Amino acid sequence: MRSRTLGRTGIEVSEIGFGGWGIGKSMWGKTDDAESMRALHAAWDAGITYFDTAYAYGRGHSERLIARLFKEKGKPATVSTKIPPKNMEWPAHPWTALEVAFPPDWIISCVEKSLRNLSTDCLTLEQFHVWTDTWLKDPLWPEVAETFQRLKKAGKIRFVGASLNDDPNSALELVRSGMVDQVQVLFNLFDQRAIDKLFPLCREKNVGVVVRCPFDEGSLTGELRPDTRFEPEDFRSHYFGGDRLGDTCRRLQALEKTVLGAKAKNLAIAALKYCLSFDAVSTVIPGMRKTSHVQKNVLASDGQYYDAEELKAIASHRWVRNFYD
Repeated sequence: MRSRTLGRTGIEVSEIGFGGWGIGKSMWGKTDDAESMRALHAAWDAGITYFDTAYAYGRGHSERLIARLFKEKGKPATVSTKIPPKNMEWPAHPWTALEVAFPPDWIISCVEKSLRNLSTDCLTLEQFHVWTDTWLKDPLWPEVAETFQRLKKAGKIRFVGASLNDDPNSALELVRSGMVDQVQVLFNLFDQRAIDKLFPLCREKNVGVVVRCPFDEGSLTGELRPDTRFEPEDFRSHYFGGDRLGDTCRRLQALEKTVLGAKAKNLAIAALKYCLSFDAVSTVIPGMRKTSHVQKNVLASDGQYYDAEELKAIASHRWVRNFYD
C-alpha cells in the first residue's frame, strides 16, 4: 500500500482509505457486524491507515466498530469523523442558518459523542458533514469558528475539515479562508467537476483532499445491471430509481472501452486509479462492507495511474447530474 500526505496536516495516509458509511447499519440495507469487523481487519492487514466515519452512520455505530478494531489491533490508525447538521438535512441549503445546522452547543455535543464512540481523548480530524459557503457570512460564523479553536486548544480535536455536497464548488471560499485542513469531495469517472477549481485551489492552500463516492454509489464497480434491485431500506433504490440505472449502464459500456487495459483490468480498479491520478488527492475512501471488497480495492494502489493523454480521453465521459435529489 502506497501513502500520501494529507495536506498541511503532515499525516501520511494510505492511498486507499476505508469508507465507513456502509458498516453503520443505516441506509445500505442489511449489514452484519461480524462481517464488517472482518472487513475492517482485512483493511488494516492490507496496509490501510485511514478510516473515515461519521456520527450519522448509524448514530455512532460505525465509529464504535472502528474503535473496536483499534482495540483489537492494540493501536489506532488515522480516523476522520463528522458532525451531522442539527436539522439532519443533506445536502446543505444556502438559505439554512448556521443556528439551525451547526450551533456551537451542537458542535460540542457531537464532538463529545464521537470521542466516546471512538474511545479516544482527541479526534484527529473532525468535519462538518455538510457545507455551504453562505455560512461564512452568517452572523454566527465567528462563534462557530471560535468553538473549533477552543476544542483544539482543549486537545479534543487536532484538525478541521468539511465533507462537501455534490457540488465541489460549494466550499471554495471555505478553503480560501484557511479554516479547514481537509475537504472530502464527491469525485469519480462520471463527476469530474472537482478538477476544475477545487483541486487547484487545494494544492495552492495545501489542503488535503479525500475523495468519496469513487464508485458512484456502486455503478462504477461494474457489478450493477439494468435489472439490479435494491432492498427498500437501501438508499440506492431511490438513487438509481426510474431509468437512472439503465442510463448509467449504457454509459458504462462506452466508458469501459476507454479506461480498461494494461493499467486496469476491471472497472472498479479503473475508478480508483482515476482518482489517484491527480496529485491533489491524498486518499480515496470506497465503502468496504466485505473482505472481498477490501481485497479488490487495495490492488489499485500500485503507482500505475492514468497519464495526461489518457485523462484527456476520460474527460469525454464527464457526466454531471445529481441523483441524490
